[in-house]
Amino acid sequence: MLQRFIDDIKDSAGTTLKLSSLVLAAAVALLITLAFLCAALFIYTQQEYGTIQACLAVAAIFFVVAVIALVIVIQQQKRAEARRAEALAAAKTASQSLLSDPVLLATGVQIVRSIGIKRLLPVVALGGLALGLMAYRDSVAARSDDKGSGG
Repeated sequence: MLQRFIDDIKDSAGTTLKLSSLVLAAAVALLITLAFLCAALFIYTQQEYGTIQACLAVAAIFFVVAVIALVIVIQQQKRAEARRAEALAAAKTASQSLLSDPVLLATGVQIVRSIGIKRLLPVVALGGLALGLMAYRDSVAARSDDKGSGG
């Protein structure tokens, strides 16, 4: 359980680092390209139409670039959120299928009969405590996710 949690954090951090470096490299290249294109457009527009029209043209270019970048970031966030939701649903389905498995329940009843209820009572109490702590942790995580995405 703990190893899976650590692996998830490593994967998330690695993906975030890779995505951030690619975004940074693309942003620098795009910024340099846009700077030269805007300079050329500004000089041409200034010679043909005047300074005010040249400034408006350059502002329009920067606005379009900002909108495109915003759309890309929103799409990436939606994909990441969909992947997280799928993983959570798969984990919930796996845990629910174990509890509703008749073979598992029959095995549990046979264990109780063979060992005895008095010997199993402390083990069941510890198991119930662990299950309660896991459920509490999941509900706290779900509430913090709801608060984070609600703003």
